[in-house]
Amino acid sequence: MRSSACAQIPPEIVVPSGQQFPTPFDKGASQRCARSTSPLVKGGVGGICFSVLLALMFVLPAHAQSQTDPGTAPASASPAIPPAENFDFFSDKPVASEQVVELPPEKSRWLTIGAPLALVGFFLFQVFTVWWLVPFKLSAVDINLHDFPTGVKRGIAMAIGLFGIAFCFGVSEIHYQLGLHGSTEAYFQQMSLGKLIAFTHAHLFGFTTSFFIIGIPFSMQFNHLRLYQWLFPLGLAASLTDVISWWGLKYVSANFEYVTLFCGLVFSSSYLYMLVGLLRVLLFPEVIWRSDKDRVSRLRAVAEKEMASRHKEGDY
Repeated sequence: MRSSACAQIPPEIVVPSGQQFPTPFDKGASQRCARSTSPLVKGGVGGICFSVLLALMFVLPAHAQSQTDPGTAPASASPAIPPAENFDFFSDKPVASEQVVELPPEKSRWLTIGAPLALVGFFLFQVFTVWWLVPFKLSAVDINLHDFPTGVKRGIAMAIGLFGIAFCFGVSEIHYQLGLHGSTEAYFQQMSLGKLIAFTHAHLFGFTTSFFIIGIPFSMQFNHLRLYQWLFPLGLAASLTDVISWWGLKYVSANFEYVTLFCGLVFSSSYLYMLVGLLRVLLFPEVIWRSDKDRVSRLRAVAEKEMASRHKEGDY
């Protein structure tokens, strides 16, 4: 098809390429019409290149926009990583990253060392207060467990035995928790506040009850010995200090573990000594120790019994 401009030129003027034109005036128009009417083979390379350029101009920007659009990004695409050159190492601004772990500031030695020493001072203060307010004196009430009714002695012996079994389970629980968590500090660090409150409540009642049941008859049985009158209050003071040290282990410092170890040795030693002493008095009355207040009278009774067994009627 020819254009409108080419239609105005007479047919005889449009001649093949390479021939002479009739007039110079019609040469330009004839050349334009000849190019427009030439086959696609002669001008096809330029048209194809022009079409490719147009496609690249429209397709490539649309593809780049789809890549940067968050709404069209695939679900498995990884988040964009900020360029490293934009990070300022000398800036005071906090680093905005979920992988940054903020460590608590280091505690002063007034807390890590002074607080455990202050708790040990509290233990000594309890002992001093008891010694000052309740001085030692021989009691006018003289009670001997050997003179108690048989049912009372049996019941006291069984109760003391059960407390001993409970004490053994407590020791096994400590061994188990240390093996599970690795240390006393780790055990209390993982403990929640509510559990620590319940733990404190239960142990304060348990320590008080166990020492009350064992400490009173022991102190009454050995009321004549000044040293034995310290076992009962020492065990209670160490128990209270031990419970307080658990809170220090969780919230203050790991050095409270030494206070816990010291208090555990004190109340365990006093508790076991009183327990064994009472069981010996109630279950083995024939065993006589130097600490028994009726030692002289019992030894005399044993000697008389042996003499009577040697001399029977009719031997002489």
